[in-house]
Amino acid sequence: MAYSVHRKILDEGAVDDMAGKFESKTQTLSEKVKKSMRCSAPRLKSFLLHSIPLLSWLPRYPIREYAIGDLISGINVGIMQLPFGMAFALLASVPPIFGLYSCFYPVLIYFIFGTSKHLSIGAYAVVGVMIGGVADRLILNSDFMIWDNVTNSSIVDTMSRDAARIQVAAAVTFLSGVFQILLGLAQFGFLVTYLSEPLVRGYTTGTAFHIIVSQLKYTFGINHVRHSGPLSLIYTLVEVSYLILQTNIGTLVVSIVTIVCLVVAKELNACLSKKLPVPIPVELLAVIIGTVVSWQVNLEEKYGVDVVGLIPSGLRAPVFPDVSLFGQVIGDAFAVSVVGYGMVISIAQIFALKYGYKVDSNQELIALGLSNSFGGIFQCLSVSCSMSRTAIQESTGGKTQVAGALSAIVSLFIVLWIGALFKDLPKAVLAAIIYVTLQNVLKQFLDIPVLWRKNKLDAVIWVATFIFTLLLNPDLGLAASIGFSMLTVIFRTQIPKYSLLGQVPGTDIYRPLEEYSQVRQVPGILIFRSSATLYFANAEMYQDALGKKSDIDIAKILSARKKLKAKRKRIEKENAKRAKKNGVNMGPEHKDIAVIKLDVKPEPSYPQAIVLDLSPVNFLDTVGIKALQNIQRDYGEIGIEVVLAGCQTGVVDNLQTGGFFNDKMTKSSLFSTIHDAVLFCQSARMKDEETMETVF
Repeated sequence: MAYSVHRKILDEGAVDDMAGKFESKTQTLSEKVKKSMRCSAPRLKSFLLHSIPLLSWLPRYPIREYAIGDLISGINVGIMQLPFGMAFALLASVPPIFGLYSCFYPVLIYFIFGTSKHLSIGAYAVVGVMIGGVADRLILNSDFMIWDNVTNSSIVDTMSRDAARIQVAAAVTFLSGVFQILLGLAQFGFLVTYLSEPLVRGYTTGTAFHIIVSQLKYTFGINHVRHSGPLSLIYTLVEVSYLILQTNIGTLVVSIVTIVCLVVAKELNACLSKKLPVPIPVELLAVIIGTVVSWQVNLEEKYGVDVVGLIPSGLRAPVFPDVSLFGQVIGDAFAVSVVGYGMVISIAQIFALKYGYKVDSNQELIALGLSNSFGGIFQCLSVSCSMSRTAIQESTGGKTQVAGALSAIVSLFIVLWIGALFKDLPKAVLAAIIYVTLQNVLKQFLDIPVLWRKNKLDAVIWVATFIFTLLLNPDLGLAASIGFSMLTVIFRTQIPKYSLLGQVPGTDIYRPLEEYSQVRQVPGILIFRSSATLYFANAEMYQDALGKKSDIDIAKILSARKKLKAKRKRIEKENAKRAKKNGVNMGPEHKDIAVIKLDVKPEPSYPQAIVLDLSPVNFLDTVGIKALQNIQRDYGEIGIEVVLAGCQTGVVDNLQTGGFFNDKMTKSSLFSTIHDAVLFCQSARMKDEETMETVF
């Protein structure tokens, strides 16, 4: 439908008056504290329901609709926690039972405080390898060597070493939970926005290689030193290549057979997914069959295959982590907290979007932090969530976190009565489970060509993150990746796209001249736009780009005018001295002695006005404001009027507080739309032409 709007030209001041803009009130710190400390029954109720989400949804839990699905889902996920929990402990370099503990306590805490209905909290391989790296770095085998009278050689006191590593893992877990709670209380849930999808996928792919390399010793049955720090992956691979001739054939056979069987079973699962009510628990079957075969064949004694060993039944008493370790693991704990939370919130948002509910990013931080800090006291490992496990929880009928609570009860049952049965399970089987689980992660290499076609900079972020993670380890790699990602943001804002806009004929719409064939430049008016915000990093480039687009070398013109002005003053002084010497009074009749004049009229080729479209600008710092002031002053000196258009409310406030406005510069130079600014400039030019006609 064709339409027309009839109104007068509006600047920002007129719009504020018509719309009735509120005066901004800034609360003092004492007022904010008083407001936050006010207490009432509705406010207390709201606080409790927000802090403990369980209170809001459990009383309304529809038992008839959800109970059966949550029960089936909880049992399935709880069964899956057995192999994944044991493999998780293997990655963290601690006995398997501690991986099973991690499937009980933290899951119950998240059930109370979490806001996602579908997340399966528990073991996450990336976090496991990060904790294992810390434990191996601080607790060395060489510090626990004892003399064995049977073999007349030095051996590692594994019980003492594992006890020390458990203390390190518990300290990392507790401290990571504390970090997550503090970040949640400080409303820093938005920090996950710095973990873009290309960064997360590149990071998990790089970490997958660290996980694979950490399990090579269980696959080949060799003992090598686990290196830490930058390039540790390279050092470990070099050492493994030297020790490859010492491979235990029995262990290698178990690994190969398990991997082949798991891959075949996974493919069978995928083919029969539509016909099966629930997926076949292939990992659990691998653990059971591997344990039975190892027990019957006696793989440990006959072939030297390394097995899990004694798994104690029951739960451990709570012990506060060793505070003396906090200083040594604080950096690693922070990295673990960020990685764990990043995965939780990413997967939570996927399922929340799918089922139409919201997750609170800050409450998720607090829930995960409470899970980890409480779990650290019970010697659990830092938990996160797994996409595959969460998908199974959802696909088997899980509707709420009741499924998670039921899976925790199944895990408790395993810890109390069943776990001890798996003492003959070969560690090579757990390593094989880890390898096969990572196959979906390794498929993420296919992201690179897709990202390259869609957005080359995102592809560069993916590859850079992968390389950083591969070479610098997961902790330093994450920091370097985030730093690189933020640098790309600065890079994008420092090199924005600058355009001259023209009018779409017969409309009030303006588009870049170089991108549209029917767009025409408004006569005598130059409309300039930058695709990025204006701040200290690109303010100078903004001014240079305006000069290039307008084909006006403002610095050269002002320099010439300055020289001309200085020359005029010099000639005036010389004339004055000459007149004084000759006894001539320099009155009005002698003004023509100074023949040099400064023409304030712009060149005919120059535009009469410049409109700066600031609609892409979402904030202005002091440098950006100064750049706009310089533009208005410099171009004004050569007779070109500069006005601003499309300013957001926050930008207008920045201009106000930044001292942009004064007696000469008011909101009358700011316009809500480009079209208002163009009409204003055209009407001003028409008035000037009428004035000139009147004079002449």
